Amino acid sequence: MVALSPEFRKSNSLATGYAGALVTVFIWATWIIATRHSSGTHLGTIDLGLIRYGVPALVLAPVWLKTGLIPRDVPLALLTIMVCGAGALFFQVTTFAIHSTPASAVGVLLGGSMPLAAALIGVVVFGERPDLTRWLGLGSIVAGLAILLVLALNSHEITWVSFVFLPLGALLWAGYTHAFKRSGLTAMQGGALIAVWSFLIHVGLALTFGSTILEVPLPELGLQFLSQGVLSGLAAMLAYGIAVRSLGGSQAAAFSALTPVLAALGGAIFLDEPVGVWEIVAALITGLGVALSTGILSHRARG
Repeated sequence: MVALSPEFRKSNSLATGYAGALVTVFIWATWIIATRHSSGTHLGTIDLGLIRYGVPALVLAPVWLKTGLIPRDVPLALLTIMVCGAGALFFQVTTFAIHSTPASAVGVLLGGSMPLAAALIGVVVFGERPDLTRWLGLGSIVAGLAILLVLALNSHEITWVSFVFLPLGALLWAGYTHAFKRSGLTAMQGGALIAVWSFLIHVGLALTFGSTILEVPLPELGLQFLSQGVLSGLAAMLAYGIAVRSLGGSQAAAFSALTPVLAALGGAIFLDEPVGVWEIVAALITGLGVALSTGILSHRARG
């Protein structure tokens, strides 16, 4: 049996992390489009939450039944941050804002803010020290997001709700990223616990405030079942967990800076939102920032 070298295992782990992060951002962009589309239906944020977390809670039931709802080896504080940061609170905060915000602006204020929030938490709370390459990458991301944000502001289609709730959602997700990294859970275990707790919370909300899920036509319900439940709730959660395990919290979160570009393109194709030269320029600058801030070029230079 051939023994694998540490360098090979590390390279394979990085490739797996990059793949997981890319899959995640593609699904996130799809989620933004689908959630924005749902604003014109009878589905409310509670209904979407039931779908989003009900599917993975059911599929991953063997996992959370084995770990227990509160695993003994995971500090309760970390579990709470994870459930709030990637679960019910995150979903209600962001979905409420997405329903009144153009997809391109959602990409800027939510997806674009995630790597910055994760880097800030890493530096301030955990004493991380990004190298010069990563700082330049974060600066490029800020420049790309600034262009997209100016374009969004000029459209006069976003309000204070977007500016308050979407960055708040990004901060919650960044908190989850660092908490999961330190929880010791696998991607499947973390996704299962977040799903079941968030589903239970949404059941409570539905019993308290009501639900219109039974009034929605089957085609629309099927679209949200695929986007919210299968892709966002299950596939993206697992893929992102793999990315965090392989790359680290700040580096995995940096890939979310691609979300504004994909959301703008998706908005143009599916929601008739315009994409011009400046959107393309912002895409190139942001893409460069992602490459730098994730450390891809640093790894290659050392290799």
